[in-house]
Amino acid sequence: MVLPSEPEFEQALHELSSTLEPLLKAKPEYRKALEVVQIPERVIQFRVVWEDDAGNVQVNRGFRVQFNSALGPYKGGLRLHPSVNLSILKFLGFEQIFKNALTGLNIGGGKGGSDFDPKGRSDNEIRRFCVAFMTELSRHIGQDTDVPAGDIGVGGREVGYLFGAYKKLRNEFVGVLTGKGGSWGGSYIRPEATGYGLVYYVQHMLAHLKTDFKGKKVLVSGSGNVAQYAALKVIELGGTVLSLSDSKGALIAKEGFKPEEIHEIAALKLKHGYLVDHAKGKEARFTYHEGKRPWTLVDAADVALPSATQNEVSGEEAEHLHKIGVKVLAEGSNMGSTQEAIDVMEATRKTDKPLWYAPGKAANAGGVAVSGLEMAQNSARLTWTTEEVDAKLADIMKNCYENCLQTAENYASDEGKLPSLVSGANIAGFIKVADAMKAHGDVW
Repeated sequence: MVLPSEPEFEQALHELSSTLEPLLKAKPEYRKALEVVQIPERVIQFRVVWEDDAGNVQVNRGFRVQFNSALGPYKGGLRLHPSVNLSILKFLGFEQIFKNALTGLNIGGGKGGSDFDPKGRSDNEIRRFCVAFMTELSRHIGQDTDVPAGDIGVGGREVGYLFGAYKKLRNEFVGVLTGKGGSWGGSYIRPEATGYGLVYYVQHMLAHLKTDFKGKKVLVSGSGNVAQYAALKVIELGGTVLSLSDSKGALIAKEGFKPEEIHEIAALKLKHGYLVDHAKGKEARFTYHEGKRPWTLVDAADVALPSATQNEVSGEEAEHLHKIGVKVLAEGSNMGSTQEAIDVMEATRKTDKPLWYAPGKAANAGGVAVSGLEMAQNSARLTWTTEEVDAKLADIMKNCYENCLQTAENYASDEGKLPSLVSGANIAGFIKVADAMKAHGDVW
């Protein structure tokens, strides 16, 4: 059978399967599970017909990839962006399976969305689209079946519209979405969770290297939720954030960003503004580089946190980061590094000057972890305090790191060198899912 070209999904599958070889050699019985797990349990594709403000009929494609439910209900975000297609959603859903497994929570993997572009649309147009989208999606999801969340293009406003539509259509108030508002079933720390969790994970990597964030120069890409809260947590821990970026270019802060500047950028982004607007009239503090990513724009740094989108660190950029002294790169974005970049970083692990790489499925698992905690609070009709949720998040990220490290030491470690966290994350997540699939009779 000739399969359609799905480059993003094929890249994600290659990245996983190539690192599983030590496990598959030691335990060949897992090969059949790899063959089965790469095919989604269900793919739902549908049309979304809605009306714009001028009264014109508009149509978009809607998707939900329900990839794997071995560990619990399908869980993964909804993305609204013109680039959305089945390959991208399959890649994201596939990554989500193993990311969710690494949280230690009972949640499966899925992803969905539409090629609808919310930029430039009015609140009413977005509401009408969300109602039309949920009219079909509501047939396929539920609090014990599939629990979507936000992603690119889906924030608190969109989650509210989607939740309201589901409630009317199904006549029930249940935790069918996460990322909800605080007064109607949401969790504290959810907006901050991915960024905070990323930094908590890196704290353990730095501790392994016998250091911490104090005085460290940190490069961050992106300027959405993940980048904003990662930057704020780095600053809180004594680090200096040198960069942020968006689709138009990169902003370098010569002496580091201040917390109030991060908050100003967050407000700008809510209005769909760009970093170039923030830089105007502030040339003494900032240098704006149109069309650039931050990785090659500074001469010295210690930590890199790609937090924008997939494939945002190339092989050449990884080489430059290694050259300028970066010791740790952890992905806040999903599949933020190209395979060439991963190969460069993994090769340095065996030298006296390593650039230690943490993949997104482990390092950015904090977001879905707190989504899982939101599901738990909804089921119990409870709301935990900020401190309780933050403590649980920190504990989940600690356990995730230790699981990746221990598995890497067992299967992908060289004498006296840093273990491969990408191998550790992939093998640990895969074993948990494969064992559950075998127990359920999905593979034998």
